[in-house]
Order: sequence, then structure tokens, then C-alpha cells
Amino acid sequence: MTYVRLKKIAAACISLACMISGMISLTASAEPYENYNYDRWNDPIPSQAGYTAERSVSGSDLGAGEMDSPSDIFYGADGLFYIADSGNNRIIAADENFTEAVRIYDRFIMPDGSETFLKNPTGIFISAADNNMYIADSENSRVLVSDNAGNVIKEITKPESEIFNQKRTFTPLRVIVDKAGNVYAVLNNITTGVAMFKPDGEFTGFYGANRVQPTSEIISDHLTGLFMSEEKRARRVRNVPSGVTNFDIDGDFIFTCTSSATQTTDTVKKLNAAGNNIFANMELNFGDYTPVYDTTRNKLLAPSIVDIDIAEDGNINCLDFTTGRIFQYDEDCNLLFITGTIAKQTGGFDHAAAIESHGDKLFVADSMKNTVTIFAETEFGAVVHKASALHNGGYYDEALEPWREVLRLDGNYRRAHLGVALALLRQGDYKGAMKYAKLANAGGVYDKAFEGYRMELIRENFGTIVFSAMIIAAAASIIRRKIKMRRNSRNKGETS
Repeated sequence: MTYVRLKKIAAACISLACMISGMISLTASAEPYENYNYDRWNDPIPSQAGYTAERSVSGSDLGAGEMDSPSDIFYGADGLFYIADSGNNRIIAADENFTEAVRIYDRFIMPDGSETFLKNPTGIFISAADNNMYIADSENSRVLVSDNAGNVIKEITKPESEIFNQKRTFTPLRVIVDKAGNVYAVLNNITTGVAMFKPDGEFTGFYGANRVQPTSEIISDHLTGLFMSEEKRARRVRNVPSGVTNFDIDGDFIFTCTSSATQTTDTVKKLNAAGNNIFANMELNFGDYTPVYDTTRNKLLAPSIVDIDIAEDGNINCLDFTTGRIFQYDEDCNLLFITGTIAKQTGGFDHAAAIESHGDKLFVADSMKNTVTIFAETEFGAVVHKASALHNGGYYDEALEPWREVLRLDGNYRRAHLGVALALLRQGDYKGAMKYAKLANAGGVYDKAFEGYRMELIRENFGTIVFSAMIIAAAASIIRRKIKMRRNSRNKGETS
């Protein structure tokens, strides 16, 4: 009886284990992509998920009818999400929970009382100061400024300026506004930066142009040009940089990105008021470290950053069109998470177009699926963000335990190794800091820790070092005297 009962119990345990294994497999395959990060050698390794796809929302889900090519999304200070529904020539305002459309802006009232309509609006921005809407109304060749009731305040159109090439069309694609009310617009086919306008709409010039990619061909052309005549130099084809694709504003800084798959210089920039790139002299990489060759499409999948979002906590979210992935970095550009892919399932994209963040969620518009996918922060993501926020706020000691918790959950998480190394360095645990700095491949931190460790050894063993030095000096002196005596006696022998 006992044996039979044991067999039944064993069988039940095996069945339960199989069920749990199946459940784990289903959970692991719920996302249409594998979660990964990069180790200290910049090799991809499996990692814990920072975000998981919660749901995908269509226009019908919002009660607004199907969307058509949504191209931009923005969360306003009024607690509403605004979607540029480009193909339907309208702006949809959805509630904070993304459950219903609160208002649809498909017609606007001009100051003279007439109606005006949007034509392929591709960008939307809501001013926090007055809740006014700034719309990149691309095919109407204008930036439309309206209050939240749909009354037009002004239009910004093609500048009549010597700075602006009049042969160029004026096609705004994206728009943002700074605290002073200055308007910035990304224009189609413009490589000299984003257009700047005063609050009254007066054109002031271009801002934040990208640098030319320094390829070997360009360097060779430059050297050849040094020996050309002025006439030949004038006729030579000029090399131009890639244009800015998208941008976001955070306080006094404007972050820009370019979607050029061949551009590695100025892929992502952080511009100050003077237009200087804070990231210019930093060795940074955005997107996958190594481009992947896709045999099914016979294409090299180089990163193509189509949108950038600066979250409330300062994290930088980059949307890569090529792979359909979201690359999230902290404010120091350390990689935190990689989320998303090209796929039909929820969590994957056909044509990733825009990204926005709010609270602990990410919102990505897909202009082919005509949906907005909502990603929710995981428990692991929450721990990482807590540690990162404390660290970036200067609370290194307080961040130490959260970073250790991150490593308990994912022992290969490089950012946590760096966080622990910096915290231990601040606490004076130089040996521990050296250990974690080495795991993070952080040479600068390791050097500082080693310097501190060396000074600590000297202080702790100062007496021994001085005594040893005295012994060595005394021994050296005795040896020198003996050598001198032998030399003198040898010289005397030779003279005699």
C-alpha cells in the first residue's frame, strides 16, 4: 500500500511539474521577442524584462473609429494623450487611461470665423504653460497654433528670409515649444538643423545641425580640396549631413535624433541653448552595438532612430525603426532596457512611428497597425529605475542596496555593477569598487578605485614602509662603503 501510494504521489508531482513548466513556457513566450542586454564586452546576453506589453489600443477601442497612419503621440499637462492621426487628418485626444477619446479635432476656427482643416498632420505638441496645441500640419505647409477649443491663434508658414532657401518647400514634420514660447520645427528635406521661430512666429534661423559623417571618402576629398583652385572647389559636390528626424524637450535641453541608417555621428544629441551638443565628445552608442544581417530581407539592420522621448525621471527612450525596438538609457546614457521587435503580435511593430512615456508606462504608435501599444513596467524594471533615480540624484549610498537587489535578480546586469562600483568608491571601499568596476568594464572608475586603494595601503603600512626604506638605505650605504674599501685597497695594491 505504501509503495503504491508513493507511486501515485510521485506521478502527481511529475504532472504538477509538467504543468508548471508549461505555464513558464507560455509566460516566457508571451512576448514576441527575447529580452536581452549587453555585457561588458558589448555582447548580447539574456536579461530580465524592464517592460512588458500590456495591450494594444486601436481607434475603435477609443470610440473614435479606426486610425489611419498615426505618426505622433504626446502626453499633455492636462492629463490627456494627443495622437496625430495623419491619414484621417485629425488630432485625437484620449483620456489618461487610454480607454476613450475625449475629443476629436478635425476642424478649427480661424480668427475671422472661417473653418480650416488639417491635411496630413504629422506632429503634435501641447504647451504646458497655456495648454495650446502646436500641430505640424505638413501638407498645408504650416504649423497651426490653436487653443484646446479648436480656435486658431496663429499660423507659422514659410519664412520670407534670406536664411531660408526659397526654393525649398516648407513641410513641418514635428514641432516642440520651449518655456519661453519659442517654436522649433523639424522640416522635411532640410539638413541645416531645425527651424526656430519666436513666440510671435518670426523666423530666427536654424538650430542644432548634424555634423557630416567623417568617412574615409570625405576625409580624402577634404585633403584633395586643399590643393584645388577656388574655381574647382566651388564646382565640387558638397557633402551634407543627415537631417534631424525628431526631437523632444526637457527643461533647458533639446534632444534630437536622426533616422539615417548610415549616420553614426550625432545619432542622438543633447543640445543646450547655444545649440552645442553635450554628447559630442562622449563615446556613445544608441541602438544595437553590432548591426545584424537579416537573411530573410537581405538587409543589414543598422539602427534607425525615428523618435526620442525624455521621461519624467530623465531616462532617454529611443525608438529604432529598423528593429522595432525601444532602447532605454539613463540620463548618463547607460543602457537600461531593450523592449519590442518587428512582429504581428502585441509587443511587436510593423512600422514603429512615435514613442511617449508617462509614469511607469511607454506608449508606441504604429503607423501600419494603426494602433498604440502600451508597455507596463515590470517589478525588475521598477527596482532598476529606483536605483538609477537615486544614483542620478547623487544618493549613491542609498542606491547601493537597490543595485545589489538588481544583481540578485540578474547577475549580469552591467549598469548595476557600475552603480555598485561607484557607491563603494564613494564609501571608501576601494577594493570592492575595483572588483565591480572590472565587472562593468569601467576603466575610469577602476583607476580611481585603484588610486584610492594604493593610497590606503600606503597609509596603513606607512611605518613598515619607512622602516623598510631605512633598512634598505642602511644596507645600501654599507654595501657602498665595502665597495669603496675594496676599490681603495685594489688601487693601493696596483700602485705598490
